[in-house]
Order: sequence, then C-alpha cells, then structure tokens
Amino acid sequence: MSVFLEINNEDKIYSGVNFFLIKDRFPVSPGHVLIISNNLKKDFFELNDEERNELPLMIEAAKNLIDKEYNPDGYNIGMNCGETAGQTVFHFHCHIIPRYKGDMENPRGGVRHCITGKGNY
Repeated sequence: MSVFLEINNEDKIYSGVNFFLIKDRFPVSPGHVLIISNNLKKDFFELNDEERNELPLMIEAAKNLIDKEYNPDGYNIGMNCGETAGQTVFHFHCHIIPRYKGDMENPRGGVRHCITGKGNY
C-alpha cells in the first residue's frame, strides 16, 4: 500500500487526469511540490504514454502555483527511480523544488551533486 494513496482530497492543490499535486510534507525549500500519479506506478519508467504526455503539463501547473505564492529564482525538477537512486516511496512522484538566490553557497552543478564530489566541473 502506498502512503500516497492515503492523501486526502483537501490536501491536493491541483488535479489533472493522471496526476495530482500536493505541497511536500518535508519541503527542501519553501514551495516544494510533488506531482503524484493517481494510479500506483513504481517510477517514471512504469508510466504509460498518456501519463508521460501529461507530465510536462503538470510540471508547468506546479511551477505556476509556486510562482504565484513564492516567486523563486529557479527550479530543480527531479525523480528518484529505484532504491539505489534514493527512492523510498515506490509510487511515482516528481519533485518540483523552487530555488532561491543564496539558498546554498554554490549551486553550480545542481542535481549533479547527487553523488558526492561528482557535481563539480
């Protein structure tokens, strides 16, 4: 059973055909949003074509909602696919993480820092 299937409708900030958005309960930064599949799919690679086609629209919807409330300076968009990649909830979700000037000393490399020491170039 996925914890994401237990999310109440009042916690959903936006719904599409195949996905819904919630504010992350453990946000990395103010405005952190999750895109979650309505149906239990382990990760991005289990999404069907219809779901994959809708995902960019959901990313845009999340960005628009975050922009209105938080006005960030940038974004990281990420998915962890598999335990080795850091996935802990095996139900598709995509992180939309707003970034703010000064939120870290040197953001250069962004998601490349998922493996210590490999993000610097």
